[in-house]
Amino acid sequence: MSFGPRGAKFTIGPRGKRATVGIPGTGLFYTSTFPSKKQTKRGKRNSSDHPPTVRPEDRLTLGFFKRLFTPDEEEALVDGMRELALGNEDKAFERLKQAVHLADGAYLAGFLAFKKGMLEEAEQYLAAAYKNYRRLGTHFSKYGISATMSLPITDEVSAHVGPDVRGILLALVEIYQRQKKWKDALDCLNKLRRLEPDDMVVRLSFIELLMELQPNDLSVFRRVVHMTEGVENESEIHAALLLYKAKALRRLNLKEAARDVLTRAIRRKKDRGEELLRALRYERALVYEDLGQHKRARSEIEKLYERKPDNHIIRLQPTKLV
Repeated sequence: MSFGPRGAKFTIGPRGKRATVGIPGTGLFYTSTFPSKKQTKRGKRNSSDHPPTVRPEDRLTLGFFKRLFTPDEEEALVDGMRELALGNEDKAFERLKQAVHLADGAYLAGFLAFKKGMLEEAEQYLAAAYKNYRRLGTHFSKYGISATMSLPITDEVSAHVGPDVRGILLALVEIYQRQKKWKDALDCLNKLRRLEPDDMVVRLSFIELLMELQPNDLSVFRRVVHMTEGVENESEIHAALLLYKAKALRRLNLKEAARDVLTRAIRRKKDRGEELLRALRYERALVYEDLGQHKRARSEIEKLYERKPDNHIIRLQPTKLV
């Protein structure tokens, strides 16, 4: 589990330009809004009205008198966010555990517990955030925070999630999978599919779980092929879906189709993670081997070994390729 994304992004919305700056490694973001051209022309704002640059930790510091009137849980939430911004995860976690009756506090505490491998506590806190989902984001908005987390969906791909029902349910799916609570994981995914039927991240998570639960079921492979019908190589998530489609096709003995899907997925390398590209190449090596194209299979394995000789994937190669 890692928090992210890092760096900054720049967006343009109806209220002018917004610069969103991230604090590396924390998942916390600060947004400043700048005037649009129309606002500048009308004289409503000028360059001197731009929000001043304030250090993240200073923006999350409650003054003495303000603390007198701030509820204890909100104070703990602010202190926890401040410690998180400073990179003090242990201190942040201790403070956030005192703010879990607030939806935003439970959300952050849940993800921190997940990152620490404390799965039972992560489940407890995120379930609390889910029950109080209508209040999610209330305090983040109050203090100018955008809390985005990076959540592993498969071994090769992560997705960015925010403080909403979708983000919480996806996190709970991953937690339940690690706890081997398969029914709970499927329940969450079915809720997500009803909520977001066209969400590719949800689809990928569902397919990954199905193939993990029933790795030898031909009906599952056929279902995976059906669920990935029409998927193009538009993003890393789409490429991961194509990887699972190829795996299903190979298991259905449709080897040429699997090869073509993998070749299409590998063709685009920009914005694709190394782990995903290695997994695609390894799967294509298996397909080549099944097709009797041993030289091509060996070539794929050699390319993988050249790029990362200590990769565990290489040691899983079929005996014919050794």
